Amino acid sequence: KTVRLNEVTRSVFYAPMYVAINEGFFKEEGINIELSTGQGADKTMQQVLSKSADIGFCGPEQTFYIYNQGREDYPILFAQLTQRDGSFLVSRQDYKNFTWNDIRGKEVIGGRPGGVPEMALEYVMKKNNIDPKKDIKMITNISFANTGGAFKGGTGDFVALFEPTASAIEQTKSGYVVSSIGAEAGSIPYTCYFTTKSYMDKNKDLIQHFTNAIYKGQLWVKSHSDKEVAYSIKSFFPGTEISSLETVTKNYRKIDAFASTPAIKEEDTARLMDIIQDYDKSLLPIRPPFNTIVNNDFAKTSMEKLK
Repeated sequence: KTVRLNEVTRSVFYAPMYVAINEGFFKEEGINIELSTGQGADKTMQQVLSKSADIGFCGPEQTFYIYNQGREDYPILFAQLTQRDGSFLVSRQDYKNFTWNDIRGKEVIGGRPGGVPEMALEYVMKKNNIDPKKDIKMITNISFANTGGAFKGGTGDFVALFEPTASAIEQTKSGYVVSSIGAEAGSIPYTCYFTTKSYMDKNKDLIQHFTNAIYKGQLWVKSHSDKEVAYSIKSFFPGTEISSLETVTKNYRKIDAFASTPAIKEEDTARLMDIIQDYDKSLLPIRPPFNTIVNNDFAKTSMEKLK
């Protein structure tokens, strides 16, 4: 059966999913993946709500927001792929001993206002006694896909970037990776799979097989080298050198970015809600109940079946 899957962006951060596709784990589960890229969590959510995609893959904050709108056919999270923010702070200057105090008074290109990359970045700044509204000039009006290009073109002193863009900029000496936002922010359900309540109710068996394939991808990444992962996912990154993909995989592994199972933890979800409310309470006036917006049954079944 074909599943139309919309991913938020294309990143090595999602290596276990690409491994699941290229190593044939979805095919083993009787699924043909039709992959599209939304370029923004809000856009991915719209694809699923408008029934242009069956399953979405992005930050769970969109699920929180839609639940609070009181929609009857609300989205439900069922599997997690990454457990840390996957962005890195890139500086125009080569700091030998970077501290977050170095961004004081500087221009920083962040993410979309209200998106988790931007919220996690500001959370880390506050943790390091930097007020994003007063101590720096925050640039948040550049589209997600264009932040790297804008930085290369001369905008900003710092930029928060995902891989492989951060390493590509470092290779051309246009910037230098100085910190991992994920390592600083702590464990959160950063990117998860979701679908609407109605789709889940009608396709429980399919969601189970989908989750099985994701878990197989997670297990494969865990038991294979950075180089083997790089070769497995290369087709998703045409024009990127194997050595770059290997470095990026290593960087993500180093900060424990890949979730080891598809199960979503309640305490990590609570931390993400803390980050959102700390950023702007009006974005999340009510914290949705965990067991309503998360269904871990599929993950638990996969983990029991494949252990």
